[in-house]
Amino acid sequence: MIAGFCGSVAHTLLMYLKSRTGLLPSFQPYESLQVALGRAIGSQVNPVVPWVLSFLNGSTILSFAFDHLYPRLPGRSGQAKGLAFGVAGWLAMGMVFFPLIGLGPFASSLGLGVAPALFSLAMILIYSLVLGAVYGALNARTESPK
Repeated sequence: MIAGFCGSVAHTLLMYLKSRTGLLPSFQPYESLQVALGRAIGSQVNPVVPWVLSFLNGSTILSFAFDHLYPRLPGRSGQAKGLAFGVAGWLAMGMVFFPLIGLGPFASSLGLGVAPALFSLAMILIYSLVLGAVYGALNARTESPK
């Protein structure tokens, strides 16, 4: 969970930077998730909810999945395994999650070309590389001889 928390912090910082710089202003995946959640429950959803869900998902569910998959992921280092985990996550997000929240495959319905797909790749890789690096470092520490 520590590695997932660190990855989530890195991801949140990238999203904050995106917001502050005005990068891809019409690509707002958290707002799209907020709207989709509102439709699903039949009422408005507080804008903080998608952020909290994302942070909790990255800190818990995805970090547990990474822990379980770690021995099976390609690569020798935590970063390499994080890269593989991130690419798989990006493909799942682009082909399943984005269409579910109304953005189309890889957010193609926004009409912005490949920019949302590339930004979402960066977004996922920031998370997964930090996750892998921290996990690998913690794992090496616990496995080292005393």
